[in-house]
This record gives sequence, C-alpha cells and structure tokens, in this order.
Amino acid sequence: MISKVVNDADEAVIDIPNNAVLMLGGFGLCGIPENCISALLKTGVTGLTCISNNAGVDDFGIGLMLKTRQVKKMISSYVGENAEFERQLLAGELEVDLIPQGTLAERIRAGGAGIPAFFTPAGYGTEVAEGKEVREFHGKQYLMESWLRSDFSIVKAWKGDTAGNLIFKGTARNFNPMMAAAGKVTIAEVEELVPLGELDPNEIHTPGIYVQRIFKGSDYEKRIEQRTVSN
Repeated sequence: MISKVVNDADEAVIDIPNNAVLMLGGFGLCGIPENCISALLKTGVTGLTCISNNAGVDDFGIGLMLKTRQVKKMISSYVGENAEFERQLLAGELEVDLIPQGTLAERIRAGGAGIPAFFTPAGYGTEVAEGKEVREFHGKQYLMESWLRSDFSIVKAWKGDTAGNLIFKGTARNFNPMMAAAGKVTIAEVEELVPLGELDPNEIHTPGIYVQRIFKGSDYEKRIEQRTVSN
C-alpha cells in the first residue's frame, strides 16, 4: 500500500490554489486543523470559499485567514465570536451563506454520500427559503437543499495511521468525519500517527479511502472559545 504520509502542513497544502473551495473541520475552536490553517496563512492563497460550522475568533482559527483577507466567501452556521467577520460582512467585503446547523451538517453528509439534494423543514418561511424549491410531505412544507462538496477538505483527528484511517476524540469528532468524505482531496492532521495495522478497525471513524494526505501535527493550542467556571 502506498503511504499517504506527508512531512508537514506546509507540504500538505502547498498545491491549494487561489479560489479553491475548502471544508475545514471543527466546532467552535474544538477539533480545528490548526497546523493547516497556519500553513495556508504562509502560502498567501486568496479567494477561498470556506465551509465551516463557524469562522473562528479574531486571533485564532479561520479568523486569522479573514484578517489576512484570504477568504472570499464563508458558508457557515455560527459566526458570533468574530468581530472582523462582522466588519467584513457589514462592509460588503465578504460573501456569507448562513445555514441552519443541522442543514449544514446534512448538506455536507449528502456531498460525501453522493446525494445531490434532499428535503428538510428547517428554514421554511424564513430568508433561508428564498429561491428554493418547496414541497409538501404529509401536510408539512419542506425546502429542497443541495449537497456541499469541496476541492479540499482539511480535518483534524486524534489518531491516524499511514493509510489515512482516522479516530476522532470526544467532541472533536463534530464536522470532521463528514467533511473528510465530501472532499475531492482530504488532508488530515493528527496528534498521533501510527503504522498501518495498529488501529482497532472497530474504533475507526473515517476509513482511509477518504483521505489522500496525512501528517503528524504539533504545538496544538486547543483553545476554548468560551470558558465558563463556577465559584
């Protein structure tokens, strides 16, 4: 079997071109591909369409790419922690598609499953429904939503092997597995990289067939977006 291992994030993202469509895993700041985002900052690639549940914060995650004006469009669900995102949106400098979180997840899952469209009641009667086909099923109105796919899906896992099989840990699993399946090229950064055969097949969340490049990441900050403590 050909090894899918690359040396580092710089090598993994080097051929991502301007105007590419990217999926970036994570939920808030949990399970985001920190190393690859840092590498994309260095390449200077521009005109990106980024599909992610959120847009990071001003000084971390996708927020760093917004600050350097590398993102042309965000397709997201929750963006409330990023002042630069708000500024660019209100100034007309950033295209934004805000999608209900469950719909976003299902559109990505559909992209990985090869399902071009599906119907959901979420968003009916709101701005989300504008321009979309509506059908009635069992007396209820549903919107037709289309799949989402990407040129590159960039995910972060806890553990992976040289064939690209991935295991996610806890809530860091979030959007990562479905995004891994929906990309033409999927790049995985992992905390632990092990030889093929060391992972229990029953514990693998993403089979290696979906992953084209994998590397061992480093120096993860694993920030918490909103820390809540009690006295």
